[in-house]
Amino acid sequence: QVQLVESGGGLVQAGGSLRLSCTASGRTLHVYSMGWFRQAPGKEREFVACINWNGANTSYADSVQSRFTISRDHAKNTVYLEMNSLKPEDTAVYYCAKSRLYGNALYRAIGDFDSWGQGTQVTVSS
Repeated sequence: QVQLVESGGGLVQAGGSLRLSCTASGRTLHVYSMGWFRQAPGKEREFVACINWNGANTSYADSVQSRFTISRDHAKNTVYLEMNSLKPEDTAVYYCAKSRLYGNALYRAIGDFDSWGQGTQVTVSS
């Protein structure tokens, strides 16, 4: 059983930056792809970014492409989401998740992930 804990959220002005962290305990994440999702009030949870097991491949939602960067540090069992040029529409609770299967694939569907953190709030003011 793996426990995921997100941190780094907060309140930032439009155009600002934040770096989210997701640290795991209970199991190594090294062989799994990891993803970030977000959920705004009244909206469904949506895919943000995914990184494969060794960090060589990444995938992003169109809405965050070129502004967000996902990365991972195996030594720290941690996944990061660097968010730049933030917009008010990026306001949401951000969740990290572990892929259900291990391997090299990238995933976007919620059903492809089986462990989730509790989320961290990101609020972008205009």
